[in-house]
Order: sequence, then C-alpha cells, then structure tokens
Amino acid sequence: MVTRFGCTLMTEQSGPRELVRYAQQAEAAGFDFAVSSDHYSPWLASQGHAPFAWSVLGAVAQATERIDLMTYITCPTMRYHPAVVAQSAATLALLSEGRFTLGLGSGENLNEHVVGRGWPAVPQRQAALREAIEIIRALFSGDTVDHRGEYFQVDAARLWDMPQEPIKIGVALTGERGLDAFADLADHLIAVAPDAELIRRWNERRSTSAVGDGARAFGQIPICWDRDRDKAIHRAHDQFRWFSGGCEVNADLRTPAGFDAATQYVRPDDVADSIPCGPDLTAVVEAVRPFWETGFTDIALVQIGDEGQSEFLSDIAPELLTRLREAAG
Repeated sequence: MVTRFGCTLMTEQSGPRELVRYAQQAEAAGFDFAVSSDHYSPWLASQGHAPFAWSVLGAVAQATERIDLMTYITCPTMRYHPAVVAQSAATLALLSEGRFTLGLGSGENLNEHVVGRGWPAVPQRQAALREAIEIIRALFSGDTVDHRGEYFQVDAARLWDMPQEPIKIGVALTGERGLDAFADLADHLIAVAPDAELIRRWNERRSTSAVGDGARAFGQIPICWDRDRDKAIHRAHDQFRWFSGGCEVNADLRTPAGFDAATQYVRPDDVADSIPCGPDLTAVVEAVRPFWETGFTDIALVQIGDEGQSEFLSDIAPELLTRLREAAG
C-alpha cells in the first residue's frame, strides 16, 4: 500500500481563516490529506487559538477539491453527544464529496472539562467511547435509532442527509485495553508513535481487513522548519514543549496554565532533540522514516507555529513531499 503524507491543520496555533488558506496551500503543494485537531483550548497560551474544528473543516471542504480530510481527533463522549458527532460527520462527508474520515478518541481533560461533567478515569472514558462509536455506526446506517445505554440515551434519532458511501472511522489507541475495545470496531488505526508491535497486535484482533490490506494506520509527527535553526528551536519550545509530556500526562492536565507549569523545566535543547528543527529536510525525512518502516500508511506532518506556515507550504513542502515519497518507495 502506498504511503500517504498529510498536513495538520493545527487549530491551537492558527485562526479559522488562516487554516482554510493553509488547507488550500497544502492541496496545491501535493499533500494527500489534511487532519484537523478538535480543541476547545490551546495546549499553551502562547499558541493562542482554538476555533471550532467542524466549522473550519466545512469551509475547507468548499475551498478544496482533492485533498482528503479527517478529524484528529474528536472525542464523542463529553463535549459532544455521539448523535451530534454522527450528524456533523455525515454533513461534512457530503460537503467534501466523500473525502472525510471521522477520527475519534477518548479525549483530553483540557477540552472536555468545559461542559462541567468532570473527568473520568481511563476505563470509563474507553467504555463511553465504545458505546459512542456503536451509536454513531447505528446512525450511519440511516435507520432510526433508539438507545438506552450506560453512558448515553438516544431517542428516535435519524440522519436525514447521508452520503452514499459509508463514512470510515479511525480510532486512536495505545495499550492493550484500547486494542481489546476498539480493534474490531474501527476501520482504521490512529496511533501517537511509530510502533510496529501495536499494528501487529491490532491486526491480530481484527476479524476484517488488516493495516495495509484495506485498513490504514495514521500517525502524526511535529516538525519545525525555518531557514534559521535557532529561530525554529525557539518557536518549537515556545509552542510545542507540551509534546514532551506524553499522551497519559497530556490527557489529564486541565488548562493551558497547567501545561505551562508542567513543562517549565523543558529546555529548548530538549525540544530540539525530539523534534527536527531548522532548514535540513534530510533530518525531517529521517524523523518521519520510522513511521513507514513500522507499517504506518498515512503520516501527517505538523509544521509548528503560525509564523512561517505559508512559506513552508508554498515553498518547502513540494520538495519535502518529493523526498519523502522517494524515501518511502
């Protein structure tokens, strides 16, 4: 299966109009797909943005023609009811003429606490996500759905505007509990690190298509291109040092101030050691390489920061994509 390369529309670091423009530039540069984060708050106050992802993606669907779109990721259990997510996904699939994939996950406290329902433990979050996906799939069938479950109630709900082609669902997961809960419920795998063992175990639990044989594995990696390496390191540290916490810590912190406090001792050199920074495209290719070598089929690049985003997409991305595709074969 051919490796596809995408870009991330990072709602935490850019405003809505800019994100639509970046999506157009990404399509012109040759990216295969664009994923959008779905946040109520930025990770750090210095990022400074958090527009509504579904409005942005609706505009992107009308402003582009070819590039595939995906939420990366939406939590359908607290801030949104799964019936609303199903309606949103169906509408976006129609607006994009079938270019949309629904990426789902169990969410982060940062975004979900705002509705005042607290923040449950991992087992409850995963159980709620499984029930939510079952509701969304039932609504995608076009039938009228009534549901009384442990976490959700649905009363005579039906989607009246539905695409002809089924909407594919990707689910983000990491450990054994996630594999057991979602491997046979999702169409695609979403993971945070290039882990061949995760893909192998996901495939083992599947009764349908495996990764590389119909199913896809989506990954994401941050980069910070700039003609000045020191400037790139400074920007990456300022806006992306939260990345060092890992998914377990990041899921539980509540506010941008919390992330700022938790990362106060992360040094610029620490960030530069984990994120390719500067003008060297070879370093970017080598940083991305572990994803396709471990079996990931779709890899999204996060160009850190709003500053320089347009230059990266218009002037640098076409050459970078050529190098990535040549290296990935």
